[in-house]
Amino acid sequence: MILFEEIEPFKKDLKTLLKKYKTLNDDIKVVKKVLEILPDARPPFSFRIDNLGIESCVIKVKKIACKSLKGKGVNSGLRLVYAYFKDDNRIVFIEIYHKNDKENEDRERIVNCFE
Repeated sequence: MILFEEIEPFKKDLKTLLKKYKTLNDDIKVVKKVLEILPDARPPFSFRIDNLGIESCVIKVKKIACKSLKGKGVNSGLRLVYAYFKDDNRIVFIEIYHKNDKENEDRERIVNCFE
């Protein structure tokens, strides 16, 4: 079983998004179930974020089904960034955002997470 953790900035992101997307906690539970089975990157649903200068495997999920965004399905526009530690069987959630609010992941936050 995979252990899931969240860094503080992720918790703030989630709290902010929950005001707009009421089902997000349930949607994240679904994502966790999928990640327990397939934690590695799986294009087109998720991709490794490279060129960070760190050894950790950081992945961005681009296809998150959000019930609050009716009719969008996995094209909801929500993005989830996490680090996968295979040896520890652990996933750390780093960032969650909507692509309309932000174009790309916060690479500085990701790198700072692992210093």
